Amino acid sequence: HLHRASLLLPALEAALANFSAGAAGGVVQPVRTVLPVLRHGGYLGVMPAYSAADDALTTKLVTFYEHLKDSSVPSHQATVLLFDPSNGTLKAVLDGSVITAKRTAAVSAIATKLLMPACAEVLCILGAGVQAYSHYEIFTELFTFKEVRIWNRTKEKALKFASAVGGAVRVCSSAQEAVTGADVIVTVTMATTPILFGDWVKPGAHINAVGASRPDWRELDDELMKNSVLFVDSRDAALTESGDVILSGAEIFAELGEVLKGTKPALPEKTTVFKSLGMAVEDTVAAKFVYDAWSAGN
Repeated sequence: HLHRASLLLPALEAALANFSAGAAGGVVQPVRTVLPVLRHGGYLGVMPAYSAADDALTTKLVTFYEHLKDSSVPSHQATVLLFDPSNGTLKAVLDGSVITAKRTAAVSAIATKLLMPACAEVLCILGAGVQAYSHYEIFTELFTFKEVRIWNRTKEKALKFASAVGGAVRVCSSAQEAVTGADVIVTVTMATTPILFGDWVKPGAHINAVGASRPDWRELDDELMKNSVLFVDSRDAALTESGDVILSGAEIFAELGEVLKGTKPALPEKTTVFKSLGMAVEDTVAAKFVYDAWSAGN
């Protein structure tokens, strides 16, 4: 029921705008609770949310393990619980990994639609995991790029990605090669120190920074963070969870929801960064979409 993430765009745009409207928007969502699994180097995240506009109540449970010895196990695994908000009954247990991949890519696509330069021809993806596939899928559906490039730390995964996706993808041997001249850049890595540097980036490019979801992890260097216009999904989350934001001291210009509401400008002529951490209300909207589609089919 979620083959095309683009179907989520209207509901996600509304949810982002409602979130940024504060109490009037009817979204209740604390910053996620993250529990370290100290002995094994992993984390358990708990992400509850209620959206009054959608009358939907969910919580997502997500585990993420930075460097697993067993690569057959995904680094991120998730489950979404969907409740009946009128009485608290559990209505459904959903595969949160698919929902996370699709809604994250859809929100990046919303940011890109608003922030990318007018004549964007080259898309660059750094990373070749689950998020690389979901981003490629929706970006090539919604936008027309003349060239798509990919780089991954292990080249085999990049080659596998290029052969799996069906479209023409250029596998680059370095991140710098992939990034040079790119109009839209997506970082979906497990990096803990910067892999993307400001002096590589074409002026006016748009970057969707999706990895580095811990306060001490980075994907982007200080120069890029400080010399770009910075957009986030949630100010509060970015200031507590994003190493790229916290460690660079970069100033947040706007939440994506503020741009969607029209209270802040998009500035596509500038070099822009959208720091995506993912929000529980995005899972709520996506889970309700899947549940409603399934219910209609039954």
